[in-house]
Amino acid sequence: MFKAERMAVLAEGKLGVLTSKTAACMVRYRPQHVVCIIDSTTGGQPVEKVLGFGGDIPVVGSLQEALALRPDTLLMGIAPRGGALPQAWRKVVLDSIDHGLNIISGLHTILGDDAEIGRAAASKKVGIWDIRKPVLPIEVSRGLLRTKTGHVLLTVGSDCRTGKMTVAYELAGFLNGRGCKAAFVPTGQTGILLAGWGVAVDRVPGDFMAGVTEDLTLKGLAAAPLAIVEGQGSLIHPGYSGVALALLHGCCPDGLILCHEPGREKIEGYGIPIPALSDLVRIYEEAAAPVFPSKVVAIALNTYCLSEQAAAEAVRAAQAETGIATGDVLRWGPEALCGALEGVL
Repeated sequence: MFKAERMAVLAEGKLGVLTSKTAACMVRYRPQHVVCIIDSTTGGQPVEKVLGFGGDIPVVGSLQEALALRPDTLLMGIAPRGGALPQAWRKVVLDSIDHGLNIISGLHTILGDDAEIGRAAASKKVGIWDIRKPVLPIEVSRGLLRTKTGHVLLTVGSDCRTGKMTVAYELAGFLNGRGCKAAFVPTGQTGILLAGWGVAVDRVPGDFMAGVTEDLTLKGLAAAPLAIVEGQGSLIHPGYSGVALALLHGCCPDGLILCHEPGREKIEGYGIPIPALSDLVRIYEEAAAPVFPSKVVAIALNTYCLSEQAAAEAVRAAQAETGIATGDVLRWGPEALCGALEGVL
């Protein structure tokens, strides 16, 4: 695998905390490896102005502008719905390869298997890392985690893009910093990119999703007594409930952390109402119970779009409604959630 030391991150037309999760997470967690973001709609300003963090990493309007900053890699910083390669990006990918850049992609379209892109990469001797390409072999779940040694936490959500990866990653880092060894278990493209290992579970055939989750969790438990598994989708999401259920049953979590964005009332793109938090707690616990009973032990709110006062009010309201410890790991740190873990660890 090639090293990506100087990445130009493609976020064309979608640069934002919620609209370009991979780009935003790389700016937040790996800024030393990001030379620029490519987005013609916000080009010409530092990323701090757009995201609210990231300092003076420049946003440029085109690949040509990015090349002046000497990147070694083009990272696809957004994944459109369905994960297909937009036609407009094909030229950007091919031009990047022509200039000797390696490619990192979390799309469902496997770029290395694309005849035109594959030939171009081979001709220029550049690498392509398709993060979502499953690593074989894969197996059906064997139920090994029902009698596990160690403990497992799983982040779950009211919808997509509610902070499941961020909460799992932040919590693992915080606990390790406090001397409590914890393993972050990545199950999606951005988590894999940050951790350097894992499998994008949503790219695995349905019969094997729980088995892959089981194997990933066992790997996490081999490294630490606590595995914190990155959740995907939502049990109430019409498109992505399958992967959420496979994760829930595959990792047999001792505790769940429910992630939610206050003010989001409907599933994005479907218009289906999001139930009250207390109902979501019940839904997740009832779904877990037949395989491995689990309780929601904490609620993590994504209050990015709220003022400090409104965020504090949202936390108080969620805790009053559910009786469950609530916080925002980015705004105030994970401390508020950690106290709730004592009954799990």
